[in-house]
This record gives sequence, C-alpha cells and structure tokens, in this order.
Amino acid sequence: MLTHLNENGEANMVDVGEKSVTVRTAKAYGRIRMQPDTLRALLSSQLKKGDGLAAARIAGILGGKRTSELIPLCHNIPIDRIDIRFQQEDAQTLGILAEAKCTYKTGIEMEALTAVSIAALTIYDMCKAIDRAMVIEEIKLLEKTGGKSDYRHEG
Repeated sequence: MLTHLNENGEANMVDVGEKSVTVRTAKAYGRIRMQPDTLRALLSSQLKKGDGLAAARIAGILGGKRTSELIPLCHNIPIDRIDIRFQQEDAQTLGILAEAKCTYKTGIEMEALTAVSIAALTIYDMCKAIDRAMVIEEIKLLEKTGGKSDYRHEG
C-alpha cells in the first residue's frame, strides 16, 4: 500500500505523530564522470570558480537541510548531522558519499539522497566551463538504520 495516498487516492503527508523517536541514519552514494583533465583540475583546486569540492560539500549539506522544501511530501526533520565525502574512483570518476543522522520519528534517507544530488550538481556547475559532457549517475541509497526496519543496498 502506498502510504502517501489517502483513501481517495489523493496525495497526503504521512502522519508520523504516533511513531517512536529513534536514532536514524542513512548513507547515499552517487558519482560524476568527467574528462581526466577536469577531474585533475577539480581535485587540485585549479578551477576558475574556486574550490569545487568545498563548494559542493557546503551545497550538499544545505541541500540536505532543505529537502522538505524540495520534495513535496517530506517531513521537516531535525537533522543532527550531514557529512559529505569525495573519493576519486578512477581517472575520470568522482564518488560522492553522504551520511546523515537524525533523532526523530521518520527517516533521513531523502536528506542523504538530496545531499548527494546537490553536491553532484554543484560539481557540474563548478566544472561546466571546461567540461559540459560530465555525467551524474548511480545516485542510490546505500543503507538506512532506525525505525521499524534497516536496509542495506545489495551490490
């Protein structure tokens, strides 16, 4: 059963009033592929716009914090932490990992996914002057804990 639809099939926000407050965590991942020269410029802070990774980290955190304003039926939750890390995967791929934590009645998966998405879009924006062929891909939830069930992505 879809929880965001009422008995008439209309969209509605899920009532979390009766749910228990628990510590909830989520990890999300995404990556952005670009030309090797672009990735070298990004990693060595040689972009004309400035430090692309610092901008992407801050933008990702801000995006995670604003998730309820971007995704129509998301709850506005008290976020304890959002951490964003970058990892060079090969000569042209940068991995993005967001970890988020809250102590609340509903999960923080959407905030982690939004943080990854906004960080990736910011990297694109910072690098587009030298490489418009970048590709953002494979944004996914890796794991979530807390609430009724835990989840871990297989594969």
